[in-house]
Amino acid sequence: MKLKSGKKVQIHSYKHDGSLHRVWISSFIIDDTNPFLITGNQRTKVIESDGRSWYTKEPAICYFFEREWFNIIAMLKKDGIHYYCNISSPYVYDGEAIKYIDYDLDIKVYPNHKLYILDQKEYDENSKRMNYPEDVRKIIDHSIEKLKKMIIDKKEPFDRKSVLKQHEVFTKILSNYQEKTTLIKTKKKW
Repeated sequence: MKLKSGKKVQIHSYKHDGSLHRVWISSFIIDDTNPFLITGNQRTKVIESDGRSWYTKEPAICYFFEREWFNIIAMLKKDGIHYYCNISSPYVYDGEAIKYIDYDLDIKVYPNHKLYILDQKEYDENSKRMNYPEDVRKIIDHSIEKLKKMIIDKKEPFDRKSVLKQHEVFTKILSNYQEKTTLIKTKKKW
């Protein structure tokens, strides 16, 4: 099922054991015609599994894949685009939210394209505690290598240009949504 550009959705991240990990309350579909689903959010509420919540600071363009075991968040900060890549299951959309399983390991990429692999200890602990199957561990290893190659080769979305293009579309979607919301609130007052 293709999602319509401008549709407001939630994003739910789970752990391998099925427990809810994190929820992004509000994100908007930018494009669902590529080999990946692109969403955008800005100043959205995020709820952690322990009930704590926080708000994102900068605009983020998110890339979810149907066949790849990772997703990519491009955050547009003052000093450039920062990427946060989650090693995860491919996403599904069930009518309620975009959903995926988070497999702990992350790659952080700075505007100068330096990359760092994060959360190895968390992955090692969860892999044992939740008994990640051998085939899943192999897919995770392969996904880390594939992501590193995409980053080094500056493949989309690591090419900057594509993120800026998607951000431009997201800005229009957000503006239209805010106009509609204001119009609805104004009509209710009459």
